[in-house]
Amino acid sequence: MTADSALAAAFRLLALRDRSEHDLAGRLRRKGFGADDIGTALERCKALGYLDDNRFARQRAKSLLASGRAAGPRLLAELKQQGIAEDLARIAISEAGHAVDPDQILNDLLRKRFAGFNYAEADDRQRRRVIQYFMRRGFSLSRVLSLLKEER
Repeated sequence: MTADSALAAAFRLLALRDRSEHDLAGRLRRKGFGADDIGTALERCKALGYLDDNRFARQRAKSLLASGRAAGPRLLAELKQQGIAEDLARIAISEAGHAVDPDQILNDLLRKRFAGFNYAEADDRQRRRVIQYFMRRGFSLSRVLSLLKEER
Protein backbone atom coordinates (compact mmCIF):
# COMPACT_ATOMS: atom_id res chain seq x y z
CA MET A 1 0.00 0.00 0.00
CA THR A 2 1.22 3.47 -0.82
CA ALA A 3 0.62 7.03 0.26
CA ASP A 4 -1.39 7.59 -2.94
CA SER A 5 -3.75 4.72 -2.13
CA ALA A 6 -4.06 6.00 1.45
CA LEU A 7 -4.95 9.43 0.06
CA ALA A 8 -7.53 7.91 -2.30
CA ALA A 9 -9.07 5.97 0.60
CA ALA A 10 -9.13 9.16 2.70
CA PHE A 11 -10.90 11.01 -0.13
CA ARG A 12 -13.52 8.26 -0.36
CA LEU A 13 -14.13 8.40 3.40
CA LEU A 14 -14.35 12.19 3.41
CA ALA A 15 -16.73 12.16 0.44
CA LEU A 16 -19.26 10.31 2.59
CA ARG A 17 -19.19 12.82 5.45
CA ASP A 18 -16.92 15.19 7.35
CA ARG A 19 -14.63 13.44 9.85
CA SER A 20 -12.17 14.35 12.55
CA GLU A 21 -8.48 13.78 11.99
CA HIS A 22 -8.50 11.11 14.73
CA ASP A 23 -11.42 9.25 13.15
CA LEU A 24 -9.95 9.36 9.65
CA ALA A 25 -6.55 8.15 10.86
CA GLY A 26 -8.19 5.26 12.72
CA ARG A 27 -10.19 4.21 9.70
CA LEU A 28 -7.12 4.29 7.47
CA ARG A 29 -5.19 2.28 10.06
CA ARG A 30 -7.93 -0.37 10.11
CA LYS A 31 -7.68 -0.57 6.31
CA GLY A 32 -4.06 -1.60 6.73
CA PHE A 33 -2.16 1.57 5.84
CA GLY A 34 1.13 2.35 7.58
CA ALA A 35 1.73 5.32 9.85
CA ASP A 36 3.83 7.20 7.27
CA ASP A 37 1.23 6.77 4.52
CA ILE A 38 -1.55 7.87 6.90
CA GLY A 39 0.43 10.94 7.98
CA THR A 40 1.06 11.93 4.38
CA ALA A 41 -2.61 11.46 3.47
CA LEU A 42 -3.82 13.47 6.48
CA GLU A 43 -1.45 16.34 5.75
CA ARG A 44 -2.57 16.47 2.12
CA CYS A 45 -6.25 16.41 3.12
CA LYS A 46 -5.65 19.26 5.58
CA ALA A 47 -3.72 21.27 2.97
CA LEU A 48 -6.62 20.90 0.52
CA GLY A 49 -9.14 21.92 3.21
CA TYR A 50 -10.94 18.56 3.20
CA LEU A 51 -9.95 17.77 6.79
CA ASP A 52 -10.52 20.42 9.44
CA ASP A 53 -11.13 19.51 13.09
CA ASN A 54 -12.42 23.03 13.86
CA ARG A 55 -15.09 22.80 11.18
CA PHE A 56 -15.94 19.21 12.11
CA ALA A 57 -16.30 20.08 15.82
CA ARG A 58 -18.59 23.05 15.10
CA GLN A 59 -20.80 21.10 12.71
CA ARG A 60 -20.99 18.02 14.93
CA ALA A 61 -21.79 20.05 18.05
CA LYS A 62 -24.53 21.98 16.26
CA SER A 63 -25.98 18.81 14.77
CA LEU A 64 -26.05 16.87 18.06
CA LEU A 65 -27.50 19.81 19.97
CA ALA A 66 -30.11 20.68 17.33
CA SER A 67 -31.32 17.09 17.13
CA GLY A 68 -31.49 16.81 20.92
CA ARG A 69 -29.20 13.78 20.96
CA ALA A 70 -26.63 15.47 23.19
CA ALA A 71 -26.21 18.59 25.30
CA GLY A 72 -23.94 19.80 28.08
CA PRO A 73 -21.50 17.21 29.40
CA ARG A 74 -22.81 14.53 27.04
CA LEU A 75 -22.04 16.77 24.05
CA LEU A 76 -18.51 17.36 25.32
CA ALA A 77 -18.00 13.61 25.77
CA GLU A 78 -19.30 12.89 22.26
CA LEU A 79 -16.86 15.36 20.71
CA LYS A 80 -13.94 14.08 22.75
CA GLN A 81 -14.82 10.53 21.71
CA GLN A 82 -14.48 11.67 18.08
CA GLY A 83 -10.91 12.79 18.85
CA ILE A 84 -11.56 16.50 19.27
CA ALA A 85 -9.36 18.27 21.84
CA GLU A 86 -11.27 19.44 24.91
CA ASP A 87 -10.54 23.14 24.42
CA LEU A 88 -11.66 22.98 20.79
CA ALA A 89 -14.76 21.00 21.81
CA ARG A 90 -15.70 23.62 24.41
CA ILE A 91 -15.39 26.40 21.84
CA ALA A 92 -17.55 24.46 19.37
CA ILE A 93 -20.18 23.80 22.05
CA SER A 94 -20.25 27.47 22.97
CA GLU A 95 -20.78 28.46 19.33
CA ALA A 96 -23.47 25.81 18.87
CA GLY A 97 -25.23 27.03 22.01
CA HIS A 98 -25.53 30.49 20.47
CA ALA A 99 -26.96 29.08 17.24
CA VAL A 100 -29.50 26.74 18.84
CA ASP A 101 -31.90 27.35 21.74
CA PRO A 102 -31.70 24.39 24.19
CA ASP A 103 -35.11 25.23 25.67
CA GLN A 104 -36.70 25.03 22.22
CA ILE A 105 -34.96 21.69 21.64
CA LEU A 106 -36.37 20.40 24.94
CA ASN A 107 -39.86 21.60 24.03
CA ASP A 108 -39.69 19.97 20.60
CA LEU A 109 -38.39 16.69 22.02
CA LEU A 110 -41.06 16.66 24.71
CA ARG A 111 -43.84 17.16 22.17
CA LYS A 112 -42.41 14.62 19.73
CA ARG A 113 -41.23 11.89 22.11
CA PHE A 114 -43.77 12.27 24.93
CA ALA A 115 -46.87 13.69 23.29
CA GLY A 116 -49.62 14.16 25.82
CA PHE A 117 -47.31 13.90 28.83
CA ASN A 118 -48.53 15.99 31.75
CA TYR A 119 -46.15 16.33 34.66
CA ALA A 120 -48.90 17.16 37.16
CA GLU A 121 -50.96 14.07 36.27
CA ALA A 122 -48.08 11.62 35.79
CA ASP A 123 -47.07 9.15 38.47
CA ASP A 124 -43.51 8.99 39.82
CA ARG A 125 -42.46 6.21 37.45
CA GLN A 126 -43.58 8.17 34.38
CA ARG A 127 -41.92 11.34 35.65
CA ARG A 128 -38.63 9.53 36.24
CA ARG A 129 -38.74 7.98 32.79
CA VAL A 130 -39.18 11.35 31.08
CA ILE A 131 -36.62 13.15 33.26
CA GLN A 132 -34.02 10.41 32.77
CA TYR A 133 -34.57 10.48 29.01
CA PHE A 134 -33.51 14.13 28.91
CA MET A 135 -30.73 13.76 31.45
CA ARG A 136 -29.14 10.90 29.48
CA ARG A 137 -28.83 13.35 26.63
CA GLY A 138 -26.99 15.82 28.86
CA PHE A 139 -29.71 18.34 29.71
CA SER A 140 -29.49 19.63 33.28
CA LEU A 141 -32.03 18.50 35.84
CA SER A 142 -33.03 22.08 36.66
CA ARG A 143 -33.68 22.90 32.99
CA VAL A 144 -35.72 19.70 32.49
CA LEU A 145 -37.80 20.23 35.63
CA SER A 146 -38.50 23.86 34.81
CA LEU A 147 -39.67 22.84 31.33
CA LEU A 148 -41.88 20.03 32.60
CA LYS A 149 -43.44 22.08 35.37
CA GLU A 150 -44.15 25.04 33.12
CA GLU A 151 -45.86 22.74 30.57
CA ARG A 152 -48.72 22.26 33.03
